[in-house]
Amino acid sequence: MKNKKIIKTLGIIALVIVTALATRIFTMQQVFGSDKDFSKIIVLEKYLKEYYLYNKDIKDEDLEAGQLKGLVAGLKDPYSQYLTKDEMTKLSEQTTGKFQGIGVIISPHEDGTVTVVSPIKGSPAEKAGIESGDKILKINGEDFSGEKINEASEAIRGEAGSEVSILLLKNDSKTTKEVKVKRQEIKLDSIIKGKIGDIGYIGIIMFDQDTGADFKKALNELTKEGVKGLVLDLRGNPGGVVDAAVEIGDAILPKSDFCTLKNNKNEIIESYKTDDKYNDIKMVVLVNEGSASASEILSGAIKDLNRAKIIGQKTYGKGVVQNVIKFPKGDGLKLTTSEYFTPSGDSINKVGVEPDIEVKLNENAKGIGIEHKEEDNQLQKALEVLKN
Repeated sequence: MKNKKIIKTLGIIALVIVTALATRIFTMQQVFGSDKDFSKIIVLEKYLKEYYLYNKDIKDEDLEAGQLKGLVAGLKDPYSQYLTKDEMTKLSEQTTGKFQGIGVIISPHEDGTVTVVSPIKGSPAEKAGIESGDKILKINGEDFSGEKINEASEAIRGEAGSEVSILLLKNDSKTTKEVKVKRQEIKLDSIIKGKIGDIGYIGIIMFDQDTGADFKKALNELTKEGVKGLVLDLRGNPGGVVDAAVEIGDAILPKSDFCTLKNNKNEIIESYKTDDKYNDIKMVVLVNEGSASASEILSGAIKDLNRAKIIGQKTYGKGVVQNVIKFPKGDGLKLTTSEYFTPSGDSINKVGVEPDIEVKLNENAKGIGIEHKEEDNQLQKALEVLKN
């Protein structure tokens, strides 16, 4: 009798649980309705506004932006994003080379982290020891993931003179390190020109809308000064405007295919070519793991056409191109629409450009470029190759 009573009690409990569960399901059915063609977005928005604890803080523009961001995020492409009006403005700043912050290029990585593509040469980020491949874990004590790349960028930016604290997972040692960096007005000259003895030096920081013209001016000036060779430094160059890379390629490469863009149907949508008028100065090219996108297009074409030796370390491996569409209200969409291929037909995406001569930068080097020529062993190797 006692066992039967226990079984009966358990049965009642089970019935209560099932009833409660059925009640919850029935409630959700009421929320979403029985029509299979209903819009979940509309219903969810209505439900949030009615039952969310902090519904008074809900803004329609935030909900709309969240919906659009989520739609594009569903592609799981780290380079495609819906951009708010403010984010579109910041993207425009990158193509003109003027902004406030610490001077670091970041990107969402496939492992879900915020990853440093490269610090800008001479920037507060570079001086603080932030390097390509470092992972940004926290900004001012707040956690950030690759899904919040725009929020991370916003947190890093700020008024000149203010300070930002960044917790890094260092790429070389796999240990954490906290750095405090003072923000400043970043005014970029995309070209650095100089001479080391009778060898010319041109460093390209990034490709903005004026880089092609600036490069040709610097090259012509060095040629008139009688330099016997040229070091083209693309290390730490995160890319930028593709047309600028094409313009530079036309100035230093013989008549040939430069690069080809193909869409999702494997159709050629753009084929860039160089003409037969070019400067044939003896040249070497420096690259590293921070050389990405447009700098890989340029270095890949130079390597394929045997125009110069590539020295340094394998490049980042971003071989896809994004189109930016601006909407009437100022917001927009950045969407991966094509992949580029070198003159030999190779794709660089997730592969990178392998150097002809691999040289790892010395660990004790405080910087790279002409101002650090005494400790920059990659630059020293480039000069050695040119002289020999």
